[in-house]
Amino acid sequence: MHLDSRSSSLGVDLRALRKSRKLTLEVVAESLGKSVGWLSQVERDISDPSYDELKALAAVYDVSLSILFGQAGAPASEIGRVVRRDARRRVGDTQHSLVEELLSPDLTDSFEVIHSTFKPGAKSEATIKRPTQELGYLISGQLKIWLDDEVFLITPGDSFRIRDQALRWENPFDTAAVAIWVISPPVY
Repeated sequence: MHLDSRSSSLGVDLRALRKSRKLTLEVVAESLGKSVGWLSQVERDISDPSYDELKALAAVYDVSLSILFGQAGAPASEIGRVVRRDARRRVGDTQHSLVEELLSPDLTDSFEVIHSTFKPGAKSEATIKRPTQELGYLISGQLKIWLDDEVFLITPGDSFRIRDQALRWENPFDTAAVAIWVISPPVY
């Protein structure tokens, strides 16, 4: 089954994911059981990967499958430059009442910007520690965060930085908390 609704930047995004993880074409192709030529054609938007091949690529790059489906159609002049509100790509895992959307136009930058909505009662199931530098800015609501073992109550207008620290979060409040995150290097 080939995907016709994918973004025309799928190949560019796949190449950016591979390079951000410092993987070669050979290493990725071998892990997929595919040829280097096949992977090269996919990265150049010459070949369309099947749904199962996209699932395998998402697993290799440790990203959600949804990030590979691209954004909704946009005028050619906006692709890679403008992301409309209804065209944001969903990323991450929504089973914990956290909705994350990519604000960055694609995955080719050395950072990514994420719009996160923490629904009432949402909390991280586990501590998150990743080799990134992150900055969060709370737009609305309230959010409790733990950086290593220290707890902070974040309120609208507050920002915080995470550098090689363990993070947990919780929204024990009755209203959603909305935050903007800048993450480098990209994780989605």
